[in-house]
Amino acid sequence: MTAMIDFSPLLPWPLIWALFGAATALVIFALWRGLAGWWLRGLAALVLAVALAEPSQREEDRDLLPDIAFLVIDATDSQTIDIRPDQMAEAEALLLERFAETGTARPLDLRTVRVTNRGGDAAERGTLLLGALAEAAAEVSQDRIAGAVLVTDGQIHDTEALASFPGPVHTLLTGREDEWDRRIVLKTAPTFAIVGEETELQLEVQSLGRAPDSATVPLLVSLDGADPQVLEVAVNETVRVPLELQKGGMNVLQLTVPEAPGELTERNNTAIVSINGIRDRLRVLLVSGEPYAGERTWRNILKSDPAVDLVHFTILRPPEKQDGVPVFELSLIAFPTRELFMDKVDEFDLIIFDRYRRRGVLPSLYIDNIRRYVEDGGAVLIASGPAFAGAESLYRTPLRDILPAEPTARVIEEGFHPRISDLGQRHPVTRGLEAYAPRPTADDGTPGWGRWFRLIEMERQSGHAVMEGPEGRPVLVLDRPGEGRIAMLASDQAWLWSRGFEGGGPKSELLRRLAHWLMQEPELEEEVLTAEPDGAEITVTRRSLQETVGDLTVRSPSGEEQVLTMTEIAPGVWQTRLAAPENGIWRLAEGTIEKVTAVGPAAPREFEAPLSTAALLSPLAEATGGGVLRLADGVPPLRRVAEGRLAHGRGWIGLARRDAYDIRDIRLTPLAPGWLMLLLAGGLVVLAWRREAR
Repeated sequence: MTAMIDFSPLLPWPLIWALFGAATALVIFALWRGLAGWWLRGLAALVLAVALAEPSQREEDRDLLPDIAFLVIDATDSQTIDIRPDQMAEAEALLLERFAETGTARPLDLRTVRVTNRGGDAAERGTLLLGALAEAAAEVSQDRIAGAVLVTDGQIHDTEALASFPGPVHTLLTGREDEWDRRIVLKTAPTFAIVGEETELQLEVQSLGRAPDSATVPLLVSLDGADPQVLEVAVNETVRVPLELQKGGMNVLQLTVPEAPGELTERNNTAIVSINGIRDRLRVLLVSGEPYAGERTWRNILKSDPAVDLVHFTILRPPEKQDGVPVFELSLIAFPTRELFMDKVDEFDLIIFDRYRRRGVLPSLYIDNIRRYVEDGGAVLIASGPAFAGAESLYRTPLRDILPAEPTARVIEEGFHPRISDLGQRHPVTRGLEAYAPRPTADDGTPGWGRWFRLIEMERQSGHAVMEGPEGRPVLVLDRPGEGRIAMLASDQAWLWSRGFEGGGPKSELLRRLAHWLMQEPELEEEVLTAEPDGAEITVTRRSLQETVGDLTVRSPSGEEQVLTMTEIAPGVWQTRLAAPENGIWRLAEGTIEKVTAVGPAAPREFEAPLSTAALLSPLAEATGGGVLRLADGVPPLRRVAEGRLAHGRGWIGLARRDAYDIRDIRLTPLAPGWLMLLLAGGLVVLAWRREAR
């Protein structure tokens, strides 16, 4: 029980003081005039002032509330390094015991806050330790908080989340004082690069802490999981790494510094860069053997794409034709035939032979150079005309060695609908091509596009027939001779689709897919494994011409393996989704096909600077009267200190006594009843008058 004097004034305090001041002035005046009852009048004024203040004795029955302390455990990824897990577990157990012992003499309510990050966005944000403490403290009364103890390595990423705290904040550091580490810091890295052109990125291999002296370290550079290239780079200096992409699409570049003995962690020894390979311009050489209705269609389609640089070589008059026109009047300049087909043929991404026939314009040496160009990685598309079935056929040139189909010398002149073959339903060039038709496929399987009226009969020797004509004859055959690719279209009637005959057809989409497949774009590879990270999940897609595929083997950045079964979602397309809780390089394999993908940064923010440090939390400790100690020196004992006193010393930390309470009952006893005080004041005034009257 607690007693005190309480006032409940009948008038505002300023008015009471004003009245008391006026009465005092009158008493002084009476004293000056020499009136004998001046002191009685002063007592009467004082009694009236006390009556107006209405004093009373206040008695409270109080329940003492326990103080609240916070134990914040940093259980983020960086706390799994070296001896930190053991230190953290031991410290938590001892602190719980000491908090309990401290609470026996003075009630103490302990709130434990555990801060984690399980990957994904949480790992990229880092250790949000002070934010968690601020949220926990906001849920309780501030006048009950005795302090907080943080068990952490000191590497936090929200220093602005807690500017002040009503109690002392202590930091117990895990880790060793003599730690050292190396890390890769990317200075500049391109998000895209032009295929075949050299680019570069800048990085620095930094040594942190008490690292051993070393002028250079090996740097392993690996592209898409291939065997790494080893470079010697200087430590703590910005170095430039040259790079040249060989394929379009996403390229994953992995940069690694091997782990050294005694190094704190290898998680920040790797940097991952995803670079999108793009082609500067698509250089196409279109060779037209003779003018015809479809020649302009090929040219219009190619010229409509601003990314295409087109060179059109057209044979308007064969050498044997004699019409009396002088040769010098056939062209303003001599066409650079040798330069195109011998010297600069390798500069083209795609060569198209449209209804070409042998007429002696291009010598066999030039054609043989094109064969070599394909085997070395080039691409050729042959759109066959009637001449392909005869003696002037390209099949009777050195190109024969790489052509996937042989003409039978028969030309079928009848209407037919080109159909997607069973294999073509799984091939990325023709899969789903019916969706681009002007009409849906009929119930009898007839495609919803117009007919063609000429087919050069061929017998497939190699490759894949993805489109068929009457009686299953090949219409479009794709093959991979050597390092290059070749496509054969057994008709010169595709231009009917562009003209809208019988509704037309998807010639533009077919040509686009053909061109991208011929240029080896990853999006149209037949046998490919792709992985698309989406937060903490990866969508894995397997495309194949086979009817079945094997299980998917997945290896996480930490080396754990799992085997998953993929589900066919479309002809030739299998897919699955897997959880990816770890950031870094994930390796996937199905049979002989492998793929790497990056989830988040290779080194999450937790491991950017893994050395334990007091620098980030010392300002908060100083501002609140707390201390910073290392757990390597032992878990410090706990003490209770008076509020406002220094709460740490040599080898100990303290919690403030807040003495908060709840009021259970209040009793008020008036000390100056109004009637009594009025009677007393009146009596004093009468005595003063009687005394002065004598």
